[in-house]
Amino acid sequence: MLQPTESAIRKAFVNCTQGEAKRMAVPNDLGTRPWDDLDFFGWRDPAAPQRAYLLAESDGKLVGVALRAATHQIGRVRRSMCSLCLTTHLGDGVSLMTARKAGPGGRQGDSVGTYMCSDLACSLYLRKKKHAGPPMPDPLPLPERIDHVRAALAAFLRKVNE
Repeated sequence: MLQPTESAIRKAFVNCTQGEAKRMAVPNDLGTRPWDDLDFFGWRDPAAPQRAYLLAESDGKLVGVALRAATHQIGRVRRSMCSLCLTTHLGDGVSLMTARKAGPGGRQGDSVGTYMCSDLACSLYLRKKKHAGPPMPDPLPLPERIDHVRAALAAFLRKVNE
């Protein structure tokens, strides 16, 4: 993924108003991110942890989606799998992320969701640059896992834009 500017990030969002995009907390360390290793860029809002943002390249342009993370049940230890990168996490490492749909559907309250790594670092888990716990056997070779992430993300973005 190519490193976007803050301005390009704010303009890319399809499921929030221009005012919401202007107020969103964009990370100030964009220059230090491992862009070559990212299939998409995702981050959580430090001031509002239930808010998350995802930025991806789709059909040659940047597409941003504002997300909401579901709250977790405290005290319940379980293993969950991210539907994008197929990484398993213990505890709250996977969250149901919902996105308001773009356009009229979103204005009527329609949303879509999928289970994602809570820190949105799927690309780094795939490439073993970040670890979710004890190593587990990979279900697919790395190129196929990368293709799976990109296909699953494209399907999610299509649902947001329907």
